[in-house]
Amino acid sequence: MTSVLSSVDQRTNLVGQNRLELLLFRLQGPQFFGINVFKVREVLPCPALNSLPGAHNHVRGVAHVRGEPITVIDLSAATGGKPLVDLKTAFILVTEYNRHVQAFLVGNVERIVNVNWSEMLPPPAGVGRSHYMTAVTRIEGRMVQVIDVEKVFSEISPMQEEISESVKQAAEQIDLKDITVLVADDSAVARNQVRRALESMGVHVELVNDGKQALDWLVNKAGQTDNLAAQVPLLISDIEMPEMDGYTLTAEVRQNDKLKGIHVILHSSLSGVFNEVMIKKVGADQFIAKFHPDELASAVQKWLQPQLEQQPG
Repeated sequence: MTSVLSSVDQRTNLVGQNRLELLLFRLQGPQFFGINVFKVREVLPCPALNSLPGAHNHVRGVAHVRGEPITVIDLSAATGGKPLVDLKTAFILVTEYNRHVQAFLVGNVERIVNVNWSEMLPPPAGVGRSHYMTAVTRIEGRMVQVIDVEKVFSEISPMQEEISESVKQAAEQIDLKDITVLVADDSAVARNQVRRALESMGVHVELVNDGKQALDWLVNKAGQTDNLAAQVPLLISDIEMPEMDGYTLTAEVRQNDKLKGIHVILHSSLSGVFNEVMIKKVGADQFIAKFHPDELASAVQKWLQPQLEQQPG
């Protein structure tokens, strides 16, 4: 099954075309789940696991993969289901995102499918806040749930979300009272992390769930003012989002005369060389890997300061 990811390097040509590839898997039963291939480093039959005393109860142990100890999380248990029982037939998805490497224990791995982000829809209304979906789609007539692995990992290993005092003090030198920063991210965990970080600096934040919502919000705002960039000088966007990804959103912003003056930070759990290439291709100002509050806050100051200095006093 490792070979299922052997051509990942060839898949970077999907980036910027509003397309992605999903690795489909099952936990228990017939339900299909998905994860973006770019988050997955390797797929392996479940190796021997060493117990980890005192670990979170959803952590099944530590696997040694190519000499590297990696925490293995039972994805079924972590998303509200029963723990997986038969490890002899199970697999682990070795993932890399949010500056961490971790593995998820799953029941079975199916295949990789190529889909358009426009086919990825937000979770249905009415499912509440405790679900673990970032999107849903249909593959060959079957419902596929894309799991919010950022939320899963944050519940097991919470991240530092506070901005340091030195960064806050630097932010106090900037008058932010008439400024709005738009944040687009399909993960509620990520949206709230960014919101808390920016609000602690005194920045007014508007939140949307995907690229299409962000573009609609900006176009609507642009219709109400002659200089949108003075009011909304910065967009912070995730890359992988349903309906419209962050690369496509950035390209749309740059091609719109009323929006192109807005700075764009792509803030993503994805990492890799292709990010740097795509940043230049679509015209984003900066890429920041999730989630380091001081790094994000410093970038916000960097792009807001020149914009504010240009405003009439």
